[in-house]
Amino acid sequence: MRGFGPLGIASILVILFGNVLFVPLSAILALAWAWRSRTPWSEIGYAPQNWFTSAAIGIAFGGLLKLLLKAAVMPLFHAPPVNPAYRSLAANPQAIPEMLYLLVVGAGFGEETVFRGYMFERIGKWMGRTIPAKVATVAITTIWFGAGHYSTQGVPGVQQALITGAIFGTIFAMTGRLWMLMCAHAAFDLTAYALIYWNLENSVAHWIFKAQ
Repeated sequence: MRGFGPLGIASILVILFGNVLFVPLSAILALAWAWRSRTPWSEIGYAPQNWFTSAAIGIAFGGLLKLLLKAAVMPLFHAPPVNPAYRSLAANPQAIPEMLYLLVVGAGFGEETVFRGYMFERIGKWMGRTIPAKVATVAITTIWFGAGHYSTQGVPGVQQALITGAIFGTIFAMTGRLWMLMCAHAAFDLTAYALIYWNLENSVAHWIFKAQ
């Protein structure tokens, strides 16, 4: 299962498309694959670390990164100040439980486990662990991560996902640890959700670039 024969390729496809059934099945399958194939947990980012400190750093980093992108980066791409794909979430308390699950479990745990942990291990097994190989791994996973946001958020969503994917991927390539990135990813998405819920998107988007 760790190789790239028929069984190995089949396991990759099953894992990558697991979320079609439910979220976060892909991540659960990736963990099951690591256990069944006796892949060391550290190879998919589940390495020992200071959990509390890493969580605190991740939460602060993720929240600040979202505000930076919203106020200073996405306006340069002429992204709309308000995300039209999620306007139904504004002042909608009924959606809170589902969104918390999707953003914390689905995105924070699920996407980081698959896009950083699992895919880095698989591509690294194929391409090697040299610096050029790691750069290529960051690029491949970033493009895949960005493309996955097109169906729900369009081009602006892809642009933002490419930026965050490149940042998270680079950090993972340097540290090999997922916990901080899980917390950062969840905090990033929760900050985005808070801006939508409290109708703050437009004002934050114009903190630096004032509305014309």
